[in-house]
Amino acid sequence: MKRILVVLLGSIALLASGCTASASPSASAAPVKLTVGLGYIPGVQFAPFYLAEQSGAYAAAGLDVTIQNQIDPDLISLVGSGALDLALADGTSMIPAVSQGIPVRYITTIYGVLPNVVIARTDAGIMSPADLKGKRVGTPGQYGSGYLTLLGILGEASLAIGDVSLDLYPDYGQTQALITGAADATTGYANNDLVQARAAGIDVEVFYASAAAPFAGPGLISSPDTIASKRDAIRAFIAATLEAMRQIAANPDLGVDAAAKVVSEVAATTAARANSLAVMKATVEVWAGPLQQSAGYGAISVEGWETSISFMRSVPGQQVLDGLKASDIVDESLLP
Repeated sequence: MKRILVVLLGSIALLASGCTASASPSASAAPVKLTVGLGYIPGVQFAPFYLAEQSGAYAAAGLDVTIQNQIDPDLISLVGSGALDLALADGTSMIPAVSQGIPVRYITTIYGVLPNVVIARTDAGIMSPADLKGKRVGTPGQYGSGYLTLLGILGEASLAIGDVSLDLYPDYGQTQALITGAADATTGYANNDLVQARAAGIDVEVFYASAAAPFAGPGLISSPDTIASKRDAIRAFIAATLEAMRQIAANPDLGVDAAAKVVSEVAATTAARANSLAVMKATVEVWAGPLQQSAGYGAISVEGWETSISFMRSVPGQQVLDGLKASDIVDESLLP
């Protein structure tokens, strides 16, 4: 009887060691490659991705991440074609892209509050959107989230684009024009242009997009094919990125330090670091809207997407597919 018991115990031990051995190769398997496109040029706004990479969080999750920078319209096309696995894009780009048949899905909210704003000089007599009538308003062009934000804010005041003197700044110099007084108001971002204007010492009024143009904020996108083939890797990437956001929210200096390793100018001088820290703090403020405050970073407002689609459908010249629904754009299955 003792001999049988010993044999049985030995068999159990072999089975246990066999299970451990079979788990090891998967834990030490080659990392999954993910190529991620971020908008425009490197900067502190992308600090969570830099921090997760530099801290080893992506590697610990079994990922080999390559970060690229492209302008937003190109990013969506590249994701749809499979040339990029993931990218950061906003609702004003996703809605027409899906309407045109580009196979992309919005999988994680990064900005719970759309950061687009209209910034106005108070010395130009602008205290409310209605005061924009007849004023010089600067924007890079008649396209994209900034311009649509302006249309929404004007519409809220029963104004149209013809009611303002629109000046185009294709070189993105509209904020400098605001600072010098060449423009009375400009489109911009709460976590960049607004910080610059306030740092220059001018008094401004700020009109937020979410009050008038309720677009979903920028978030991570992927294609259905990529999601199907790299689901676990993408889920791990999202979890590591959201954790980096939480770390930076608790200590914004972490974000500045991470960005400075990518763009040295971010902290090249004491003044530069102070400005970068202000931008970082302003960025943290727009990561969480009401939904993210209750459900956590990354949560997607499907209702918000339906509102975004309805708004864009009401804007002349915007391409929105008949019958387009939030479910055609959003995939919540990859959130932690």
